[in-house]
Amino acid sequence: MIHLDHVTKNYDGSGQHAVDNLDLLIETGTTVALIGPSGCGKTTTMRMINQLETPTTGRVLVDGRDIARVDQKELRRSIGYVIQQVGLFPHMSIARNVATVPRLLGWEKVRSDRRVDELLDLVGLDPAIMRQRLPHELSGGQRQRVGFARALAADPAIMLMDEPFGAIDPITRVRLQDEFRDILRKVKKTVVIVTHDLDEAIKMGDRIAIMRDGRLLQYDSPQEILARPVNEFVESFLGPDRAIKRLSLIAVSTIMTTPEPSNGDAEIAADATVHDALALILSGEMPGLHVRAADGTLAGYLSRDTLLRANRL
Repeated sequence: MIHLDHVTKNYDGSGQHAVDNLDLLIETGTTVALIGPSGCGKTTTMRMINQLETPTTGRVLVDGRDIARVDQKELRRSIGYVIQQVGLFPHMSIARNVATVPRLLGWEKVRSDRRVDELLDLVGLDPAIMRQRLPHELSGGQRQRVGFARALAADPAIMLMDEPFGAIDPITRVRLQDEFRDILRKVKKTVVIVTHDLDEAIKMGDRIAIMRDGRLLQYDSPQEILARPVNEFVESFLGPDRAIKRLSLIAVSTIMTTPEPSNGDAEIAADATVHDALALILSGEMPGLHVRAADGTLAGYLSRDTLLRANRL
C-alpha cells in the first residue's frame, strides 16, 4: 500500500539528512509504528506520505502510484490524518467537524449525516448527545475520539496518526489505545503511527520501524524486535525489561495446560496475556490460575512454573 523508495529529505542544503535513504514497504492492512529518539526522522517520514513534506530524492508510492504525480488535494482527502492536539474547528459542531472531508468531496447531506452518526457510534460517542456540541464542551479523550471519527469519515484506505494519544492522561490513553486497536481491526485500514512511547508501539503495531538519525535500523514484528534486537543501540532503546514486554504479546491460551478442577481458586480470561497472569500470580503468591473461556467454561490451567518458564523464552 505504501512504499518509501530510497527516500532522502534535506531541509537546508547542509548535507545533514532528516531522512536518509529510507526504503520502507508497508503492506495493505498493516499497522506500522514509527519510533526512535527525538529528531530521528519519524514525523518527517510520515508527513512525506501525504505530501506535507516533499522528498529531496527518492519516491513515495501509495497504492502503486508515485504521489509526486498525484494532485495534493486528492491525495490528502483520501488519507485519514489524526494529530496529537486533534485540531478540531472550534466554531463547528462535532457533526460538522466529522463531516469535513465528505463535505469537501460533495457528499449529499443525508449520506453525510448517516456517516457521522455511524462513526460517532463506532468511537463510543452517542450521536444524539454529541452531534451539536462544540469541541470545548468535550473532554480531551472525547475530542480525540472525534478526531479519529473525522479521519475515518470518507473511508480512507490509509490512516496517519501523529502521536495521537500523547496529550491524554495515562489512564484514558491506555483505554483509548485498546479501543482504537479494536476499531482498526474492524475497519481494516493501513495505518502509520508516529510515537515516542515504546509500549504504545508494541501494543498498536503489527510491525515496528525503529529509526535513528534518519535511518531505518530495524523493521519487524514487535515479537521479533524484542527477541532479537539488531544491534546494541536497539537493545538499549528497548530497555532492560524487554523480556517482560514480550510477555504482553503472548496470550495465556497459548501456554496453558489441561484444565484442573476449580475449587474457587483465582481465574483469568483466556484472552489475557502472560504478563497479566504473571503479575496476578506474583502479587497474590498463588501456585497457579484457572483459565476461563469467553463462554464461561474452564479452558485450561497456568501453573506458576509454566509462567516463569515463559518469561525465560
